[in-house]
Amino acid sequence: MDLIEDSGAGNTPEFSVSELSGAVKKAIEGGFGHVRVRGEVGRVSRPRSGHVYMDLKDDRAVIAGVMWKGVAAKLANQPEEGMEVIATGRLTTFPGQSKYQIVIEDMVPAGAGALMAMLEKRKAALAAEGLFDPARKKGLPYLPEIIGVVTSPSGAVIRDILHRLRDRFPRKVLIWPVAVQGARCAPEVARAIEGFNRLSPGGALPRPDLLIVARGGGSVEDLWGFNEEIVARAAAASEIPLVSAVGHETDTTLIDFVSDRRAPTPTAAAELAVPVRVDLMAATRDLGARMTRAMGLRLEHRGQRLRDLGRAMPRLEAVLDGPRQRLDVVGDRLPAALRRGVDQHRLRLSEVSGSLRPSMLRRAIEADRARLRDRADRLSLRGVTREIREGRAQLDRLAQRMAEVQAARLAEMQRGADALGRLNETLGYRATLRRGYAVVRGDGELVTTREAAVAAQHLEVEFADGVVRLGEGAEVAAPDTLKAKPRGKPAKTPPEQGSLF
Repeated sequence: MDLIEDSGAGNTPEFSVSELSGAVKKAIEGGFGHVRVRGEVGRVSRPRSGHVYMDLKDDRAVIAGVMWKGVAAKLANQPEEGMEVIATGRLTTFPGQSKYQIVIEDMVPAGAGALMAMLEKRKAALAAEGLFDPARKKGLPYLPEIIGVVTSPSGAVIRDILHRLRDRFPRKVLIWPVAVQGARCAPEVARAIEGFNRLSPGGALPRPDLLIVARGGGSVEDLWGFNEEIVARAAAASEIPLVSAVGHETDTTLIDFVSDRRAPTPTAAAELAVPVRVDLMAATRDLGARMTRAMGLRLEHRGQRLRDLGRAMPRLEAVLDGPRQRLDVVGDRLPAALRRGVDQHRLRLSEVSGSLRPSMLRRAIEADRARLRDRADRLSLRGVTREIREGRAQLDRLAQRMAEVQAARLAEMQRGADALGRLNETLGYRATLRRGYAVVRGDGELVTTREAAVAAQHLEVEFADGVVRLGEGAEVAAPDTLKAKPRGKPAKTPPEQGSLF
C-alpha cells in the first residue's frame, strides 16, 4: 500500500477510495472468513442469473446475503421469507455500494420448528387456492388394470406393494424410479406424476388407471421433498386418481392433502388399490349359487302354475264337438243352396239379355245424335251473338242502377251538408248578434274590458246588420265586408255598453 504524505497534514496518511475499500475488505474477510449466522430470512430476490439475494435479520439488525446459483441448486430446502435458518459462509464487502454481506455456502432450517412454520405457510396458501377441496377429488377405480407406482426401486416399499398386490389381486404395475429424499426428490416426483399423465391410454406403454406415490417412514427432513409446492401442484393437477402413501401413519405431508386418497402406509395403499380376489371369487360363487336356486324355484313355480291352468282348460274333444256338428249341417245344405244360386243368376241374366235388342240400341243412338245436334246449334255463331246481346243488356241495367245509387248517395250527402251549414249558422256568433249583442274591436283586436276600450285609438262595433267605427269619424260597415254602410236603421245601443257609444 502506497502512502501519500502531505507536510501540511501532519503524520496522518491519505488513502484513495479504492485503497480504503480494499483495506476494509481484507480486514473483514481476514477476521470473518468462516461464520455461521442464525436468523430469519427477510426479503428474497431471484434474478434471471440464478443467484439468490436475501436479508438475514433478527429483532435488532439486518445483514445482506448472497447465494450463488451453484450453491442454491444443491439446497434441500429453498429459502423463503419468514423462514428461520442457519447460514454458513464468509463475510465480505461490496465496494460498489459500500456495504458488507455474507456469501452463503450452506443453509439449513433452524430446527423442526422452522420447517413446520414454513409448512403451515405453504399449506395455508394452497388451501386458499382450493387444492384441498374435497369436491375436486376423484374416486378410485374399483379394479384398475394398470397401476403406476412412484417410489425408489431399491427400497422395501416397492416390494411391500408388489407383495400385497400379488396376494390380493395381481395387476400390471409400472414403476417410475425417483429419489425419495434429498434435493432431487421433489423435482423427480413431480416429473414422474406428470410423465404418467402424459402417457396415452392403450399405447405401447399404456397409461395407468391409478397412481401410488409411496415412501417409507423418516424424519421431517427426510420427508421434506413431499412437502414441496411443485409436488403438491403436480399431484393436484393429475388426471389419474392418485393415492399418497408417504411415511408412517403419523406422518403427514402436503401431498396427502391434495391427493385423492391418503393411505397410512404403502401396504395400505396397495389394499386401497385392488379388492381381494379370493373374496370376489367367493362372492361370485355365492351369487351364482343364489341365482341357480332362484332360477330353479322360479321354474318350479311356473311349472306348477302351468299345470294348474291346464287342469282348468276344457278337453280338446269337447271344444271341437260343436264346430264339427255345425260343419256337417252346413255341408248337407250346401248342394241345394248352390243350385238355388245358379237358378237366380240365370233368371237375372235372361231379364238383362232381353233388353239388349238391336232396335233398342238404335233408339238410344238416335237420342244421342239429337242431343249432339242441339248442343252444336247452341255453339254456332248465332248462339254466341245472342249471348253477347244478353250480356250487354245486363251490363246496361247494372250501369243504370249504379247511376241511380250514386245520385241518391250525392243527394243524401247534400242534405247532410245543408244540415251542418244550418247548425253552424245557429251556433255561430252572428246568431248571438241578432239577439241584441255586439262585438267590440280596438285597433283590430277584440276588446273585452273598459280599460282596453279607453286605451284603443280606433274602435269598431259589429252588430248583426253592420259595423260602426268610432275614432276619426263614425262609419257603418256591412257585416260581411266590414266596409259597406248598413242598409237599415242602426240598432239601438244596448244599455250594457255604457259610455262607449
